[in-house]
Amino acid sequence: MPNRSSKPKRPVDFNSRAFQSVAILTGTTPPEPDSEPEDPVKAAAALLGRRGGLKGGTARAASLTPERRREIAQKAAAKRWGKPT
Repeated sequence: MPNRSSKPKRPVDFNSRAFQSVAILTGTTPPEPDSEPEDPVKAAAALLGRRGGLKGGTARAASLTPERRREIAQKAAAKRWGKPT
């Protein structure tokens, strides 16, 4: 799913927005300023965090016993529905 915050912002004013829409359609828009290059250390850390986040829940679920999984589910249901355990 694309990140919606990466879309270019459009003006709120009707006339400005119409002008920009026509400029985009005709291909006469000024070039967008290039964003700063990303720090390679920060990019590597983000990649590692993402990878860990993807496998974390699956690994945790595989290591839980059925009894512990039931305890967690009961606690979550109690919080969700307001029933004390």
